[in-house]
Formats: sequence, structure tokens, C-alpha cells
Amino acid sequence: MAVETQTTLTHETIKDKIGAYVLNSKEELLSGSLGDALRDLLEERGVLVFPKIGFTNEEQIAFTKTLGTYAPERKGDEEEVTKISIDPAIAGPTAEYLKGSLYWHIDGTMQEVPILASILSCKKPSPKGTGNTGFSNTYAAYDALPQEEKDRIEDLKVRHGAWATLFFYNPEPPVAMLKGMQAIGDNTLPLVWTHKSGRKSLVIGNTAHTVVDMDVMEGRLLLNELREWATREEFTYSHEWSEGDLVIWDNTGTMHRAEWYDVTSGRLMVRTKLEGEEPFA
Repeated sequence: MAVETQTTLTHETIKDKIGAYVLNSKEELLSGSLGDALRDLLEERGVLVFPKIGFTNEEQIAFTKTLGTYAPERKGDEEEVTKISIDPAIAGPTAEYLKGSLYWHIDGTMQEVPILASILSCKKPSPKGTGNTGFSNTYAAYDALPQEEKDRIEDLKVRHGAWATLFFYNPEPPVAMLKGMQAIGDNTLPLVWTHKSGRKSLVIGNTAHTVVDMDVMEGRLLLNELREWATREEFTYSHEWSEGDLVIWDNTGTMHRAEWYDVTSGRLMVRTKLEGEEPFA
């Protein structure tokens, strides 16, 4: 008589407030039996690292589907991985836009329902000491704020625009480029996101440019103060890539950024995403 065995999720904490290494085999991960446990761990830890798991593109897509609904890069796209690089020779015209990813941000601030998570795997790392990806746990950062600061920011709204990211990497952008980015529009979001779970996180990053009904200088100072707070050592993890590594992060409760690397280094990541399930609120 066949005996069913239950696969157990095996993991180790990376830092007290962020991150976990997942140590299960490729076969166990692709079986789908760990999907719910991985989702729970992702919400708890913010970032999951699968060291040198070595998924093929097809396996990465299949694994993504075990965690939720696969999100195409653009409406109508087929199921495929997306190349992530700031080298135009690798990523084509999107490379220029991806320069904004070198600064702290949350994906999807121009939508009412942002993606749930990104799944990124390393095909070719840049030289050691460059090209890490940094993560900030914005749940933990909010929780650690003094109560008076929580009270001060609780009901504030912030305007976000993709165009605001331009000024981080190109302080004097061509007018045509700025107009093109501004045509995407702005989106007004809560500074503090109260999730369906009851947990709260900060909605900040390089798309945030104006605090509604606040003096411009005062608002910019507040956004920078919160970004500096959320990216303190205790709330952040910087992942040094090796070929074959895969990392998932909870886009609803973390910020992330690529750390500097030489454009010509050949660094190449491929990404899949999970469809969002909860609007900003």
C-alpha cells in the first residue's frame, strides 16, 4: 500500500526583522505542495532566498504558478520571463527606464492594485561587491516607529508619479523624456497602508513626490525621513547574487533596489510576478 508523505518547508532566518533562506529541493518546490507555506513565510519575512536553486525559465514560470496567479508583464503578453538589466544591449529600450530601479521603490504605485510579489533569478551576476539587490521591510519599519509619529502620519496621502524617478538618475532629463513619463499620470495613495490582515506598512520610495495638503518642503523632508528610517540596518537585507539564486519579495510590504553595477558587466536577472490581490488602502 502506498504511503503519502507530506513535504515540510525547510528554512532559516536571515536577519531578525527581514529575510529567510528556503532550503527545499527543486523537486519539492515545483510539486506545489509548499505553496501555502511559502506564501505565509513570505508575508512574515518579506524576502525569501533560494540559494543556487537553478530554475530554468520554464521552471520559474511553473514555480510562480504554485504561489498564486501569474502576472504578465503587460496585458496580453504570453507567459514568459522578463529580462532585467540596465544594459540596452540586453534589455533593449526598457534599460533606460530600469535605471530608476537603482533607488528604493515599490512596484505598482501607479496602479490601485499592485503586484503581490516579484520572483527574480540570477542568470549572470555582476562582479562580487556590485549588483546586490537591497530589500527593506516596510511592515517592520512602520511597527518600530514611535507612537506619536504613527499618529502624525496615519491619515496622510501621498502623490506618486513614475516621472519622479527620473530625477534620481537624470537630474536634467530631456523635456521629451519628462513629458513622456508625466503622461503616465499621478496616483494618490495612503502613506500608511492598512492591509486586510490588519498589519500596516509604509508606502514610500522614489515615485513618492508630494504629501497632499502639506507644505512642499515639509512634505519632502517627511518622505526622506521615512525612507531613511525604513532603510536602517535592522530593517534591510542586501542579497549578493550567485548564478542560479532565486529571490522572492513581498511587494506589498517591502521596498527594493538594485545596487550599483557596471552597465557593461553582463549582469542579467529574469523576473516573473504574482498578480496583486489587495488594493492600496
